[in-house]
Amino acid sequence: MVFRRLVRRYAPDSMMYTEMVNATGLHYVKQLPKIMEVDPNERPISVQLFDCRPDFLAEAAIKAVAEGADTVDINMGCPVNKITKNGGGSSLLRQPEVAEAIVREVVKAVDVPVTVKTRIGWNDNEITILDFAKRMEDAGAKMITVHGRTRAQGYNGNARWEWITRVKEVLSIPVIGNGDIFSVEAAVKCLEQTGADGVMCSRGTLGYPFLVGEIDHFLKTGEILPSPTPIQRLECARDHLQALWEYKGDRGVRQARKHMTWYAKGFVGAAELRGQLSLVEKVDQGLAMIDQAIEKLANGYELEEETQNSLVML
Repeated sequence: MVFRRLVRRYAPDSMMYTEMVNATGLHYVKQLPKIMEVDPNERPISVQLFDCRPDFLAEAAIKAVAEGADTVDINMGCPVNKITKNGGGSSLLRQPEVAEAIVREVVKAVDVPVTVKTRIGWNDNEITILDFAKRMEDAGAKMITVHGRTRAQGYNGNARWEWITRVKEVLSIPVIGNGDIFSVEAAVKCLEQTGADGVMCSRGTLGYPFLVGEIDHFLKTGEILPSPTPIQRLECARDHLQALWEYKGDRGVRQARKHMTWYAKGFVGAAELRGQLSLVEKVDQGLAMIDQAIEKLANGYELEEETQNSLVML
């Protein structure tokens, strides 16, 4: 929730997605997890669910809509083993009948659009996305997001956007391109090459929550916004750390470590700061480190020459 709000600051109109919610876990608990909480200021927002049981997913979707979800997204693309070994995520690419039943059941259960996020196949010998995507459309999905890699690839190699093009050619519902969207330029290239109706970015926002807003602004105006300065990035890191601490206490501070190191790039002393932030235990300690770095930059530290071109491509 904290990170979504931060991204929303720079992209007020874009669709946001929650972290993945396990429908089976949700079935057995009375209290909804915090990641399903929907702040009216976050909308439009989609609650992202995963599982392999149509009945549990339908039940979870009903709860998501009751919380204020504008759409329900079924994740059929996550490559992580702890998800796939239980039949969720990209393992559904190997169970198209189950995936189809899931979408039909969830569509019957809620009155908001049901969407699917998936990959192009399980491996290079099982690239099944064309048939799979058509099944999802026939089952009632209103949109599909295609990550241009197989499950076996994980996040290695390049996303094969040509498969997104082929999906777009066979479906009548909107198709969203995903994979390697790390910059405005990459987003535009994906849209132009594939004919996709939009793009989704996730890893590209890590340490750079400005990205979604930059893409949205360019698509609306044709103007590329100036890249944030190192000071602006560190100010954003400060807000992120403060918000995580307010939300989760010291556990939030520990969770913030990796985020803080992603922000600290592109200026003299960044490597040292990353090392310090990766060990931070208390919020005041982390805030003081960031404030000190901001003060140094304000007093004349310059960007390191070799990193000037890497500020967007995280």
